[in-house]
Amino acid sequence: MKRPRHLSPEERALWDKVARSAKPLEDRPKPQRDAAPKRKAAAKTQAPADRLTPFRIGEKIDHSGDHDLLPSLSEQIGNAPLAMDRKTHGKLKRGKLKPEARLDLHGMTLAEAHPELMAFILSSQAAGRRLVLVITGKGKNRDTGDPIPTRLGVLRHQVPQWLRMPPLAPVVLQVTEAHARHGGQGAFYVYLRRRG
Repeated sequence: MKRPRHLSPEERALWDKVARSAKPLEDRPKPQRDAAPKRKAAAKTQAPADRLTPFRIGEKIDHSGDHDLLPSLSEQIGNAPLAMDRKTHGKLKRGKLKPEARLDLHGMTLAEAHPELMAFILSSQAAGRRLVLVITGKGKNRDTGDPIPTRLGVLRHQVPQWLRMPPLAPVVLQVTEAHARHGGQGAFYVYLRRRG
C-alpha cells in the first residue's frame, strides 16, 4: 500500500495562489452540511415499491407476463397516426375492403423476404394498386426458457419496419393489421399512395 504524498512548501504556496484566484460559480447553490443526514434517514424509512418475486437458480422463467419495454406490435401499429381517409380506414379495419394483390412471406428468411417485399410493394404501386395484403404468419412459439424472451414471429415484427424505411416509406401511406378474414395478426394491409 502506497503512503500518501504530502505537498512540498513550494507546491503548497502555488496551490494557495491558485485557490485565491479562483472565482466561485454564481448559480451553484452552496451545499448544506446538515441536510444530507436527514435525506439519508428518510431514504432508510421508505420501503421499496416493487418487490421482486423469489427466484432460484435453475428455475424456469415465466414469460407469460408483460415484461416488454416496448408496446406490442398491435399497439404500435394501432397507435400510429392516421395518414389516410378516416372513412376508408374504418372500412379497412372492418375487413370491408378487398386487397387487390397479396404477397405470402411464409417460410422465408429475412434475407429472402426483404427483396420480395420491396419488389412487390414497388410494382404494386407502379400498377396503380392502392390496397395490398402482406402475409407474414404469426410466427412459431420458440420459448426456450432463456432469461431474455425471444419475439414471436420475426417476419411479423420486421415487415412493418421495412415498410417505414426507404425505398418503401414514400410509397406506403398506412400499415394496419389485417382483419380476421384476411389473416388477422398474421397479415398486414398496406395502403399505398397514388402514383405521382
